[in-house]
Amino acid sequence: MVSASVSGTASRAAAMVLLALTIVAGVAMPAAARKPSAGLGLPPDAVSAPDPVRVALGRRLFMDRRLSPNDTMSCAMCHVPEQGFAVNEIATAVGLEGRSLKRNAPTLLNVGLQRTLFHDGRSPSLEDQVWGPLLAREEMGNGTKAAAVRRVARIPGYRQRFRKAFPDRGLTAGTLAAALAAYERSLVAADSPFDRFRYGGDPDTLSPAALRGLAVFEGKAGCASCHRVDGDHASLTDHAFHDTGIGSLSRARRKQGYAVQLAPGEFTSLRHEEVVAAFGNDDADDGRQEHTRRLEDRDRFKTPSLRNVALTAPYMHDGSIAALEEVIDHYDRGGSGHAGQDPRIRPLGLTNAEKSDLVAFLHALTSPHVTTLAAEARADASTPVFRALPSPRPKKR
Repeated sequence: MVSASVSGTASRAAAMVLLALTIVAGVAMPAAARKPSAGLGLPPDAVSAPDPVRVALGRRLFMDRRLSPNDTMSCAMCHVPEQGFAVNEIATAVGLEGRSLKRNAPTLLNVGLQRTLFHDGRSPSLEDQVWGPLLAREEMGNGTKAAAVRRVARIPGYRQRFRKAFPDRGLTAGTLAAALAAYERSLVAADSPFDRFRYGGDPDTLSPAALRGLAVFEGKAGCASCHRVDGDHASLTDHAFHDTGIGSLSRARRKQGYAVQLAPGEFTSLRHEEVVAAFGNDDADDGRQEHTRRLEDRDRFKTPSLRNVALTAPYMHDGSIAALEEVIDHYDRGGSGHAGQDPRIRPLGLTNAEKSDLVAFLHALTSPHVTTLAAEARADASTPVFRALPSPRPKKR
């Protein structure tokens, strides 16, 4: 990241000028108009007030590994609270019994603003989405909704908690999904330095580098054409599906095969077909086409919101890019340049200074409320990882 090239006084003056321009343009609000809150900067319909009893129940379910058949997998295993409710260590998620999944686990922060769920948008609501991982054989492995409900019913305390949260229904497939969805909707984490600058009327929250990065984001780089910033809120997504070139690059890597280490300094090469035959795992991914079956949707993936993006590496649907700097380089090069790529993705000609400023701006999208959300989640991770085995009885002599 480049150091500031202007004095503190000049920086403050520049911030004041930019703030004045945004106010004139109708895209900033006085501090008195909106009290700072976790939802500052989000669309109003993305910030709900779910029932706290249902949220607490959903949080406990989210952290409970006993929702999987062998008591090892919880929702939090792929959406780690301390890692931005994503997973930072691996490109793609790992499910039940170590089964590799083909897509990166997206963050659940501000998931309530999403119009569709999953990278391919196949799910229309959180209540529908939660069944995907709960039932999938390679994720949490319950098989059927009835099996999931039976599993939860056998865990001490849950029947009573469901009767309290849903007095008229108790524990059902519908209330199980509703509880998890209520918790996920509560993961509101905005009020970032950018939000306080743009929507809170505070000119001092963005550094000079972040201010310059904002100008690049909305101007030369054209990021805001897909990662929307509107007058009274910034969802930082257009909720649409685009071919960014990553799908074609992944396909090219598969054709090249895989280098497999046999011993220190000794490698062999395996073709993609050989890996699939040996391990039964095909990571080929056609994106939204897998849901719509339309050829034009091949390699199109949902535009993610960039909120808290500095916390949620690695990036892209396949986790193939490790750092924000590399993401910017990908777009600066113009993606893969293949024929089906979105025409808005083109060589940008960014300077190193502009790239550094853009990274500074992306860091300014980090919410101070994430730490609290992670701590609340971890406080509910009090259930045992494995069933306690009975103590062996002494043998009679």
